[in-house]
Amino acid sequence: MEGDTFSGLDGKVVQNFQKSFVQVQNILDQNRLLINEINQNHESKIPDNLSRNVGLIRELNNNIRRVVDLYSDLSTSFSKSMDASSEGDSSGAFKSDGKAGAFKRHRPGS
Repeated sequence: MEGDTFSGLDGKVVQNFQKSFVQVQNILDQNRLLINEINQNHESKIPDNLSRNVGLIRELNNNIRRVVDLYSDLSTSFSKSMDASSEGDSSGAFKSDGKAGAFKRHRPGS
């Protein structure tokens, strides 16, 4: 049943989805390490460690933004791929470099 999920997509599109999911997982793994370090610094109550947390929290926030952007791009690309595959052409969802095409996320209020 799992193989049916991507049956309408070409191999390159599936490969690019998988690449994006690996990127997301790598960022989430990095976030886990950042959170552990932030917690240790906080528990230590050492002023230098607490100051270091400012930068670590910024890095964590930037990583979270990257994950949100990747998931947004994946969602858009998947929708475009499914639309294209239903029309018999799934080649337009990703550029050959593996990045989403000219799809932009639209946030309310921006």
